[in-house]
Amino acid sequence: MIRAMWTAATGMQAQQTGIDTIANNLANVNTTGFKQSRTDFQDLLYANLRPAGSETSQSGTMVPVGIQLGHGVKVVGVSKEFSQGSMVQTNEAPNNVDMAINGQGFFQIRLPDGRTAYTRDGSFKTTPTSAGATTANITTADGNPVIGGDSLSYSPSKGEERIVVAPDGSIQVFLNNTTSAPRNGGQIELANFVNPAGLTAIGNNLFVESPASGAPFVSKPNENGMGSLVQHHLEQSNVNMVTEMVNMITAQRAYEIGTKSIQTADTVLGLVTQLKR
Repeated sequence: MIRAMWTAATGMQAQQTGIDTIANNLANVNTTGFKQSRTDFQDLLYANLRPAGSETSQSGTMVPVGIQLGHGVKVVGVSKEFSQGSMVQTNEAPNNVDMAINGQGFFQIRLPDGRTAYTRDGSFKTTPTSAGATTANITTADGNPVIGGDSLSYSPSKGEERIVVAPDGSIQVFLNNTTSAPRNGGQIELANFVNPAGLTAIGNNLFVESPASGAPFVSKPNENGMGSLVQHHLEQSNVNMVTEMVNMITAQRAYEIGTKSIQTADTVLGLVTQLKR
């Protein structure tokens, strides 16, 4: 009976992790570029009380089926699913640099400590290059520059009218004077990984590489399997609320069954302890 209690307890702990994962998915259902997580389970070691194929008599008769008792379940991973989220159009203001990736790849972001982070969140801004500056670069909402857009130097004070990001990642700055040729504003490149699920999430919609993800390979959009860029659009979360609610109900029922198993084992154990009376 003690074994049954511990086995049921492992199931309850595993389901709690599953519910925590589902809760985080639902909490980020409106987070731009968010990718849902999935909890993976494995069964624990077995007590091999009678191995299959062992002899039952001196004549060499073998048992066709052994006796193996499991010890429950464990969580082996919480992995990200990088399927494409739906796109929503934003405004078309002259300095609107919102972007979405239609296909594979990640935007590259330069962090304050010099590292490179990766994101699917394309809700970018035109941020001044320094305090009081009249020029601006493309950055995240936290002010971290987008690699490829950090040489933009967009300057509305000079009569520059709008920023255009092409599907291949090339950036052009158009002037109010339509007879003038647009100015080259940089080139955004995308990164991808052999195992994107191995990336380490660090919050703020950012990921960093890990030994499991492998090193990034970088290419222009629309080349080498990378997706294309769509300006004035944002990629929504790929969380399916209906699926997550069904998963939550399933996890809740499994948790309840675990508590019922413990109660039943406790009842049987109570009956055993009363045999002397």
